[in-house]
Amino acid sequence: MDKLILQGRSVGPGEPPYVIAEIGSNHNGDMRLCRRLIDAAKSCGADAVKFQSWTRTSIVSRAEYARNTRYSDKEKHFGSLEEMVAKYQFTPEQHREVFSYCQERGITFLSSCFSPAEVDLLDSLGVAAFKIASMDVNHLRLLEYVGSKRRPVIMSTGMATLAEIERALGTLRKAGAEAVALLHCVSVYPPAPESVNLRNITSFLRVFDVPVGFSDHTLGTVIPLAAVAIGACMIEKHFTLDKHMEGWDHATSADPGELEVIVRDGRNVFAALGSEVRRVSDAEMEKRIKFRRRIVTRRAVKRGEKLGLDDIDFKRPGTGINPDEFMYVVGRTLARDLESDEELEWTDLA
Repeated sequence: MDKLILQGRSVGPGEPPYVIAEIGSNHNGDMRLCRRLIDAAKSCGADAVKFQSWTRTSIVSRAEYARNTRYSDKEKHFGSLEEMVAKYQFTPEQHREVFSYCQERGITFLSSCFSPAEVDLLDSLGVAAFKIASMDVNHLRLLEYVGSKRRPVIMSTGMATLAEIERALGTLRKAGAEAVALLHCVSVYPPAPESVNLRNITSFLRVFDVPVGFSDHTLGTVIPLAAVAIGACMIEKHFTLDKHMEGWDHATSADPGELEVIVRDGRNVFAALGSEVRRVSDAEMEKRIKFRRRIVTRRAVKRGEKLGLDDIDFKRPGTGINPDEFMYVVGRTLARDLESDEELEWTDLA
């Protein structure tokens, strides 16, 4: 299995989880807010921030704009769909500004691409990898163009069948893509726990033999941490400074406190997974001395008596004759008098 190398960071099985703070359009078209989000993601320990590279003309048709001119949900929408897309789009100049700021802050810049022009723009910036959104798993022409850039690719799999994912992987590889990672994803905001199906992660690992992560749209931190426990090497989570901000994704995003938990406890979960090989650590070997038992006398016994099973007991600490050595004690003759509840040594036996 080929791991992804993202700005020197190896991503794949056996590596600590790579955490992507998905800013998406949560910058609300405000570059000061965008920089604050990048700073906060960096402070939380995220490995990367991710945006969405689309324009007013590259993702939505004129007819769809006409069908979505007003919304009753004013928390998520301030105007028509076209007005919001126009405000939230990233211009080429803003891409360059944000990419440069991420380099300055020491955090990886990633972005989803939705058209060849945006692929070219991201390629010109020298992005560490291309991100393919779930909606484009069946956009074979776009996948071919992304693959032709010969960079690593991260592809979300929401709404896609296994056959569609297999075809998309084949398209990317045939076009020349470097290592590809899949993100298990459920394209519902937020999904019910019973619809998340985290076992898809292990299924993808087995079927496709590529690094597999989790693009999370659930609320809270429990499910992404469970994804790490089941084998996800990458966690992508929408990120905001305030869940009550106006905009599409703030309400279902992680805030800084939650992102800190995902980063910190994700690493702890990964470290706790350890190895399938059973080893007793040096620390546990030390604990044996206090936590295990040794053989002691159950009653006072005299020199020359033979010890029976009823004459011995097993108590802490584990510094002498072990309980699993009792068969070498029973029937032996004592070399000296012993009090009740006295620790038995091998030298006490004739």
